[in-house]
Amino acid sequence: MAGTATVVGAGIGGLATAIGLRRAGWSVTVLERRTELERYGAAFGIHPTAQSALDRLGAGDALREHAVPYRDAHIRTPDGTPIARLPLERIERTAGRPELLISRPYLLDALLAGLDAFGDVPVKLGERVTDVGALAAGQDLVIGADGIRSAVRTARFGDRSGPREVGTVAWIGIADIESRVHGETWGSGRFFGLTPVEPGRTNWYATAPEATTADDLRGLFAGWHDPIPRILDATDPATWIRYEMRHLYPALPSFVSADASAGHVALVGDAAHAMTPNLGQGACTAILDADALTWALAAARPGPAGIAGALRAYDRERRRSAQRTAFASRTLHRFMSTERTRLRNAAVRLLPG
Repeated sequence: MAGTATVVGAGIGGLATAIGLRRAGWSVTVLERRTELERYGAAFGIHPTAQSALDRLGAGDALREHAVPYRDAHIRTPDGTPIARLPLERIERTAGRPELLISRPYLLDALLAGLDAFGDVPVKLGERVTDVGALAAGQDLVIGADGIRSAVRTARFGDRSGPREVGTVAWIGIADIESRVHGETWGSGRFFGLTPVEPGRTNWYATAPEATTADDLRGLFAGWHDPIPRILDATDPATWIRYEMRHLYPALPSFVSADASAGHVALVGDAAHAMTPNLGQGACTAILDADALTWALAAARPGPAGIAGALRAYDRERRRSAQRTAFASRTLHRFMSTERTRLRNAAVRLLPG
């Protein structure tokens, strides 16, 4: 079936949903409260399942044009001793393709190019949605893809579920040197990650206690193994991005409102299940949401009852899976950030190679 939809939010989940709906014949408008899209250079890990979803959305080739494979990464102690291998080989062996890494600007460009190919999907910047009811009254469907502080979620589902801090700050950046060491280094109450992102550059991320400032960061990791201090020295602190790690809590009882009298609403991405970044699944879950929602709607029969049924099918397929991923990521964060490192490291050494 086809209808009219407004997507609130022009991040990864919102743009992917807009592409999927337009491919299914819907008339789509995208509203974004920011006056320009967030184009900071953090790298996203794209799991093979999300790669397949992007293929179905027609954006897979654009993804692969700028992505790099992620292989041979380890968990290490601060002195550089490997204690486990990340399961990248298993992922590639099972899926027949590797995990890919791509910087946020390239992925946004790929999705924007997918929308531009239709020529009739406006992306309106500087549009702050304040009346979700009025917006829903004029559309067959409103999609809340507006992040952890989602106005759409609050308007339709209330404010019981909202951002919750985990007491840790994260720092991310890209250094203009290439590291041959990839993976994560786990210390006491803090950790540091290194991944490829494109030739000649290295994506890095670090987490530390909440009071940590930019001036503190180099000191916190000064004694850690090479190339961590060099990576920080090679990155201009003015380009470092700091954010307080949050997740959506408590978990929502539904990702959809299928009440035709109030207007149909669905949530995707962080608006539905914002999670800590420890599993590297934020972008993937948003893409999988978009794929599942648009396929459910494409297969629905015409009319409001068909839309309502499709939304319920989407909720059944995605909610428990996404919420399990969010819970696992939050649990991993606590495990990685513990100060009881001897017990943690012993447990990690038992993981399969």
